[in-house]
Amino acid sequence: MTQIITSLDQISDQYDVLLVDLWGCVHNGVKAFPAACDALVAYRKRGGTVVLLTNSPRPRGAVETQIEGFGVPRDAWDVITTSGDSARAAAFDGAVGEKVYFIGLPEEEDVFLQPLKIQDNPIDITTVPVDEAEGIVCTGPFDPLADPADLRPQLLLAKTRGLKLLCANPDIVVDRGERREWCAGAVAQLYSEMGGESLYFGKPHPPIYDLARRRLTALGKSVAPESMLAIGDGIATDIRGAMGEEIDSLFITGGLAAGETKTIEQPDPQALTAYLNGEQAAPTYAIGFLR
Repeated sequence: MTQIITSLDQISDQYDVLLVDLWGCVHNGVKAFPAACDALVAYRKRGGTVVLLTNSPRPRGAVETQIEGFGVPRDAWDVITTSGDSARAAAFDGAVGEKVYFIGLPEEEDVFLQPLKIQDNPIDITTVPVDEAEGIVCTGPFDPLADPADLRPQLLLAKTRGLKLLCANPDIVVDRGERREWCAGAVAQLYSEMGGESLYFGKPHPPIYDLARRRLTALGKSVAPESMLAIGDGIATDIRGAMGEEIDSLFITGGLAAGETKTIEQPDPQALTAYLNGEQAAPTYAIGFLR
């Protein structure tokens, strides 16, 4: 049964590594959450390691710049692992071919289509119209406020041509301040529902966790799953991913599921239980907000 806690330090001494989601936990897409940052800084001062594990389609360097602008202090984390980097590695290994139809914001296209420096022999990727493409790369909708169904004509043509869609961000939605936006996961979900094949590389899928372990190894740390705690507000991404990796989890109820869990400062226990039962999910712990 999920245990409701009031602060991270109640449980953090049981874990050597935290795998921490960013959006909805550490920031809201506009500014950092001071209490969350303070909790991570305190955890690191006690000797713990913080991996920021995000479904952002951006490279980790771009995410570092972004969160610095939001006010996340550098001493709150050790290393960043992004869905974008995991997906880029697959793309430049040829997962969807050399000629790709790109769905996403122009600035995301510029950074995504740069191979990882650590990658050997990346293929040459060029962007082409959908009727000339060998595959699709999606970092998000062209317009994050528009209904993903607006992309149905392009996706239908792609499906009839047998194209695979590489999804750089499995999240369905995120909240940017008070505004809810669609993510690449919504496009990939629609494509799959239409009969197309979508490839995922962020949470809850294994590749991003494999990349996180490689990042930890580069820091000289080899950590067993039972010594890790995953923290996130996405029940279908953060929590389901942790369950699949056999990692304990802390569910932040005041993010995407604030309404369903009736969270003001803390979740309503009955609402939380009903929500988790409906989602068939069992996080180890729950808290209103990371603090």
